[in-house]
Amino acid sequence: MKRHLISAADLTRDDAVLILDTAEEMARVADRPIKKLPTLRGRTVVNLFFEDSTRTRISFEAAAKRLSADVINFSAKGSSVSKGESLKDTALTLEAMGADAVVIRHGDSGAPHRLATSGWIGGSVVNAGDGTHEHPTQALLDAFTMRRHLTDGTGQDLSGRHITIVGDILHSRVARSNVHLLTTLGAEVTLVAPPTLVPVGVERWPCEVSYDLDAVLTKSDAVMMLRVQRERMNAAFFPTEREYARRYGLDGDRMGRMPDHAIVMHPGPMNRGMEITAEVADSPRCTAVEQVANGVSIRMAVLYLLLGGNEPAVTTSAAPAHPSPATTPDGGAARRASHRTEESK
Repeated sequence: MKRHLISAADLTRDDAVLILDTAEEMARVADRPIKKLPTLRGRTVVNLFFEDSTRTRISFEAAAKRLSADVINFSAKGSSVSKGESLKDTALTLEAMGADAVVIRHGDSGAPHRLATSGWIGGSVVNAGDGTHEHPTQALLDAFTMRRHLTDGTGQDLSGRHITIVGDILHSRVARSNVHLLTTLGAEVTLVAPPTLVPVGVERWPCEVSYDLDAVLTKSDAVMMLRVQRERMNAAFFPTEREYARRYGLDGDRMGRMPDHAIVMHPGPMNRGMEITAEVADSPRCTAVEQVANGVSIRMAVLYLLLGGNEPAVTTSAAPAHPSPATTPDGGAARRASHRTEESK
């Protein structure tokens, strides 16, 4: 792993599979009576959020705490940012407080890259969403969910799978990150949207583009519906919400045309009745809630790989009460930290 996670495009196939495999190990922690590991004890993770967020911020906070890190939550509202403080001065303040990692969400595309390359802080930087640019950990948790449903699991990529991403591609950082990551993992990606919501230059992206949702449903292994981001729109990109839902919304009839094994995904929050109907959102084929749970495991894996060094990811005792041997993501026996895990319990 590199020092920072700014873009899904920075990840090689081996990087991505390592994160996904490590997340499988981290997911086992959720099944324990005490859902905590001592791996990042003494480290400080700062959640630096300049935009509103529920799922991502809480997910990163839960991930850091399950790894025993100290967590500082920073919100632009009510902080010195509202008084005009710059990103640089905020970063220097965090550095003075000894932040080992900064998880940043910012409304301006490129802000996490600026923070990572400026020299203002010495810790790792994780992009939790920047403007309309990227959201790499969302793409990782989406890939993690797809791999669990569509492959045999650990060690596998998504080669040969057909993924369809539908909706507001123009404003979606989730779509951009998913295109990069899923193609790196071998999947074939098709974007479906009205022409007005397709970005300029999309022909250079490693994916196909279609304007007809019905034409691609029958060959899709996973269909990801994107929220229409009204807060980022400054013009009329489609005639009416009803027209958008008719042409690009996923309802029960369209879901019925998908292959039996195919899943429906949504990064949340959902506009029920617009891009997705309540019938589909509440269907067993919809993985939206599962994606939230998987997000904690993925973010634990990212923080562990960035900050945990060479320590094993998940450990167990040799006592009879824990008969299953834990392994590191590469299959090695997790011996060195086993006694520390028992102490943390």
